[in-house]
Amino acid sequence: MTDYTKIDFSPIIEAAADEVITESFVHDVRLPSGGTLALITLDNGRDYTRPNTLGPRTLQGLEKVLDELSARAAAGEIQAVAVTGKQFIFAAGADLSKVSALATKENARLMGQYGHHVLRKFHSVGVPSFAFVNGLALGGALEIALNCDYRTVDSSAAAIAFPEVFLGIIPGWGGATLLPNLIGIENALKVIVSNPLQNNRMLKPKQALELGIFDTMFGAASFLEQSIVWADSVITGKTKVERPNEPGKIERMTKWPIAIKVARDTVKSRLGTAAKSPYAALELLAAAKDNDVEAGFAREDEALAELISGDQFVASLYAFDLVQKRAKRPAGAPDKELAKKVQQVGIIGAGLMASQFALLFARKLRVPVIITDLDQGRVDKGVAYIHGEIDKMHEKGRLSSDDANQVKALVTGTTDKSLFAQCDWVIEAVFEELSVKQQVFAEIEPIIAPDAILATNTSSLSVEQIGANLAHPERLVGFHFFNPVAVMPLLEVVKSPATGDEALATAMTLAKKLGKSAIITADRPGFVVNRLLAKVMGEAARALDEGTPLPVVEKSLAPIGIPMGPFELIDLVGWKVAAHVQDTMVNAFPDRFYSSPNMHAMSELEDPLVKNKIGKVEDLSKSAKKALTFGKTPVEPEEILRRVEDELANEIKIMLDEGVVHAAEDIDLGLILGAGWPFQAGGATPYLDRVGASERAFGGTFHDPRIAAQS
Repeated sequence: MTDYTKIDFSPIIEAAADEVITESFVHDVRLPSGGTLALITLDNGRDYTRPNTLGPRTLQGLEKVLDELSARAAAGEIQAVAVTGKQFIFAAGADLSKVSALATKENARLMGQYGHHVLRKFHSVGVPSFAFVNGLALGGALEIALNCDYRTVDSSAAAIAFPEVFLGIIPGWGGATLLPNLIGIENALKVIVSNPLQNNRMLKPKQALELGIFDTMFGAASFLEQSIVWADSVITGKTKVERPNEPGKIERMTKWPIAIKVARDTVKSRLGTAAKSPYAALELLAAAKDNDVEAGFAREDEALAELISGDQFVASLYAFDLVQKRAKRPAGAPDKELAKKVQQVGIIGAGLMASQFALLFARKLRVPVIITDLDQGRVDKGVAYIHGEIDKMHEKGRLSSDDANQVKALVTGTTDKSLFAQCDWVIEAVFEELSVKQQVFAEIEPIIAPDAILATNTSSLSVEQIGANLAHPERLVGFHFFNPVAVMPLLEVVKSPATGDEALATAMTLAKKLGKSAIITADRPGFVVNRLLAKVMGEAARALDEGTPLPVVEKSLAPIGIPMGPFELIDLVGWKVAAHVQDTMVNAFPDRFYSSPNMHAMSELEDPLVKNKIGKVEDLSKSAKKALTFGKTPVEPEEILRRVEDELANEIKIMLDEGVVHAAEDIDLGLILGAGWPFQAGGATPYLDRVGASERAFGGTFHDPRIAAQS
C-alpha cells in the first residue's frame, strides 16, 4: 500500500506559489459536558463570491494544523476536532486552476496522494472528528466531510455534490471509496455518476441527509451552536448515530455488481464510450466493494493521474470556463445601461412555441404577457395550455399557490392587436416563412410605441430581410430559442446590419433575466448552431443516400462523444424543421451544403425510424425503406467521421473569417449549450484541433496552443 508519509510533495507545493490560500483557523470551544472541541474554520479571506478552494498550499496549512491537533489530542488537551467553513461556504473543492497547471501525470498523481494524505488525518487525529457543513460543499470539500467520523449539514446550504465526472475526472480524495461504503452502491452511483451526467445536478441538504451522507441537519439560524451541542451528545454517548444505508454483506455480494452493470449499460447507451471519466468512476465504485480504504485510495490516485494528464480533463476545464465565465460576459454585448426596461411583453402567435415563450416570460419577468393569433379559438387554446403547464409546476412543488395564481393572471390572450400598444417587447413565433414574418411585423409596428423592441425567433431566415419593410429596422433583433424553450439554456441573439445598440442591449439583458446564456451572432444563414448541425446532418444524409446502412451512420460519430447519433438528433429537431434548415443552407451555400432528397421524403412519413425503449435509433422503419432511394456505394464509419470533422473545421473557419461570432469560444459555447456537444471534447474547435481536422481543412489550428494535455 502507498506510504504517503514517504512521498515528497514539494514539487506541487512550489508550483502553486500564486494560490489563493484557504487558511485553517483554529479556536477552542468549551463543550456543554466539559472538555474542549478544537474548531477549524476554513476561510480564504474573500467574500462568498470567491469560495474556499483546496490547492496544494491550502492542504499544506491544513496538514500542519491537523498534526498540531493530533499532538494535543494525545496529550488529552482536546476531546474532539471539528471543521466548518466561512459564511455560506464550506468549500468549493479542489482549486481546478492549480490542478490544470499541474497536469503532468506525476504531478496529477501527487495531487491525489497529497489530498489523501492530508484529509485522512481527520480520521486518525486521535479523537472523534466532525464536519459541520455550513454551506456549499463540492468535490474535495465533501471528501473532507467523508474523512471525518460524523457530519452535520446546514439546511440552507446552497449545494452538495461530486461534480468531478462532469469535469472529466473522478472524486479522487476518498469520495469514490468512502461514499459507497457509507450510503450504499446505488445511492453512490447516483451522486458520483448519474447526477454529474445530468447537467451536473446538485443535491439539496435534505436530499443529502436522506441518502445518508450526513448524520443530522440543523437550520441556519443556530447551525453551529446546534452542531456543537449534537457533537457533545455523540461524544458522551447520549446520541447513538444510526446509518441504515451502510451496505451489508448481502448488498456487497449480490446488489453491488448488478448495480454497477446496470449503470455501465446505461452510460454506454446514453453517452457511448468516448467519455473516460464515467467509466473510470464506475471501475472505482465497483472495486470499492472490498471496503479496503488504503487500496481504494491507491486506485483513486492512479485513476486521477491518468485523467488529469489526459486531453479530456483539459478540454472539460476549457468548456467549464466558457459556461461559467464567457456565458456570463458575452463577447460584443453593448453597455447594459442602454437596455430598455421591459414592463409588458407581446407575443405574436399562440401555438406551442409561442405558448412556451409566454410561460417563460411570465414566470421569469413577472410582467404582463399578451398572446395573439388569427382567431379566438387558437388564442384560447394557447392560454389553456399555459395555465395547464402552470398547474403542473404547482403540483410538482416548483411554484407555490400564490406564484401559480400570479403567473396565470399575468398571461392573457386577444385577437385585438391594438392591446399591444403598451408592450415594450414584442416577439413573433409564427410560421418559418419570410413573407409571413414580414406581414406580422407590418401589422404590429404602427400599433406599438416608437421605442418598443421587436424580436424574431427565426431559426434560419435573414433578420435583415424580415425587417426590410419596417420603418425602424434598428429596433429589430433576432432572439432564437432552442426547443424545448424551458429546458435548453442557449439563446442566439442575432444582430442584423440595422440592429441598434438599444435593441441588442435589451435582448442581452432580457436573456439573462430569462435564465439563458446568450451568444451574439451576425445575421448569416443558420446563425451558429443550425449552420453547423446542417453540416452534420448533411453528411449523415449523404452517407445514407450513398447506401450506407443507417445503424452504421448513426454510430459513426461516437468517437466525438456527442450523446446522440445524427438521425436521433434530426428526429429530436423534427424532420420538417431539419429539412427546412437544410434547404436554407443549400440555397445560401449550394457549393458547401448537401441537399438530400431522402430527408424530404422522410419528413413526410409518420414514423421514419425504429427506436428502442430509451429512444435510441436502431434502423429505418419499413415504410422509410420503401419510400427512400439508396445508392450502391456505402462508406465506412471512419470515412463518415472524417468527412464530418473536415467539413466542420472548414465551415467554422469560414464563419470566423466572416465575423459571424467574435471568436472560436463562441462557436464552442453555442454547440455545448445548444447542441449537447460534450464537455470532455471541449466543444468543437479543441476537438477538431486535436484530431487534425483543422490542419487538414485550412493548414492551422483554432487554438494556439491547442486545448490538449501537456505532451
